[in-house]
Amino acid sequence: MANKVVVLFSGQGAQKVGMGKDLVEAFPAARALFEKADAALGRSLSAVMFEGPDEELTRTGNCQPALYLHGLACLAVLKEKLPEIEIVTAAGLSLGEFTAHAAAGTFSFEDGLKVVEQRGAFMEEACNATEGGMAAMIGGSEEAVEKLAAEADIDVANFNAPGQIVVSGSVEGVDKAVAGAKEGGIRMAKKLKVAGAYHSRLMQSAQDKLAPVLAETAISMPSIPVYSNYKATAVADEAEIRETLEKQVTGSVRWTESMQAVIAEGNTTFIELGPGKVLAGLMGRIDKSATVYSVDDVASLEEAVTALS
Repeated sequence: MANKVVVLFSGQGAQKVGMGKDLVEAFPAARALFEKADAALGRSLSAVMFEGPDEELTRTGNCQPALYLHGLACLAVLKEKLPEIEIVTAAGLSLGEFTAHAAAGTFSFEDGLKVVEQRGAFMEEACNATEGGMAAMIGGSEEAVEKLAAEADIDVANFNAPGQIVVSGSVEGVDKAVAGAKEGGIRMAKKLKVAGAYHSRLMQSAQDKLAPVLAETAISMPSIPVYSNYKATAVADEAEIRETLEKQVTGSVRWTESMQAVIAEGNTTFIELGPGKVLAGLMGRIDKSATVYSVDDVASLEEAVTALS
């Protein structure tokens, strides 16, 4: 079996109603985590995850802790089914970076959950206070997208994969970028259905509110390398963990660069923990030599365990 694996955790947008329900029914380890989460938050996050409605789960203040909890429950049952597996590195897309840190022991499950819930609430407040949007730029170079964003006075939010980059900022700026995309050498531009301008300067108020929360959170060095979205490198010390988790709220998610760096370390086997197969799809565009197993429910867990055994 492939003993050494990298775990990857999903970002906002991957959530779906029903996430985690069959894991909780099948595995006491997953059930214990869900009960611990509801107790820590003083509300039934699990009910929102299992029953929805979709609009309620999609709210930033709910979907961020939901994805954090689901990712760590997937990890718990994977470790139970494959105790011999060696996790050598962790990374996560945007919100998923917090889940990666919890998986690596940077902070406790409960502490991370509370930070993530507050991060979601702060970002929701920033969305409501600003007029922002996002758009996917498909089939353009990083240089072309950066130039277009600068001309439209908006930011580059996500370098997800070669030819798949997301811009973020004011509604007017995003509209301007979408209108000028073809002329700028980008094959297609598509506005995204989001609540606001994530990973842009319009999230500055959320970043400012998150900073003192991170400062008060007990943080230690992770047991394995955890890659930062903001710097696209493994974090070096506790101060850098706080800095990178704070600055990624307005900073670009440098996912392509992060994955290339992880692969350059000799890693070839990845396990995506979270709903859907978004990260596996991105990896297919970043480096086809990497193998990604996606785990989000009992059926996909069994498939991954069989393949990795």
